[in-house]
Amino acid sequence: MVLLKPEKGRLLIAEPTILNDNSFKRTIILLTEHTLKSVVGFILNRPLNHVLSDLVPDIDCNFTVYQGGPVEQDNLYFIHKVPKLIPNSIEVANGIYWGGNFDLLKELLIKNKIKSTDIRFFLGYSGWEKKQLDNELNTDSWFISENDYDNILATKNETFWKDKLLQKGGKYKIWANAPADFQMN
Repeated sequence: MVLLKPEKGRLLIAEPTILNDNSFKRTIILLTEHTLKSVVGFILNRPLNHVLSDLVPDIDCNFTVYQGGPVEQDNLYFIHKVPKLIPNSIEVANGIYWGGNFDLLKELLIKNKIKSTDIRFFLGYSGWEKKQLDNELNTDSWFISENDYDNILATKNETFWKDKLLQKGGKYKIWANAPADFQMN
């Protein structure tokens, strides 16, 4: 079996065994940066009870905001698939871009020129020093998957983690159907 290495654009998927880690339990993270010194990504399947207008009142926009990770949770980040509309974006991979001109983005959102399936907003991010993530991978806290979605920004949060486990198969099929809270079993 070929094990994938973490790379920009790939998915970092929480192993079922990290049940007691409230920051990352049942999460899928899109890796947006992978260098010799650090790794950065955003949790794709942890929506918050906030919409964008709750955080940026001058934008009347009801797009859901997600918890990107435990680092810098006071900062707003975004990934998108419309680089022609949002200049200064950094390509991650597979047509997904990170950041860009926020002032222009505000105008586009106010004018309803961007769909919710084109962009995702995050409070905070997930980050590791290079060796830190390597150690977590070696202790089976995560596994790596290709981003094989046509539009990862349109995925269903409720089943995203389960779907990736079912796709991996084997022992993961059992975990995919386990309750989120084992006390409810």
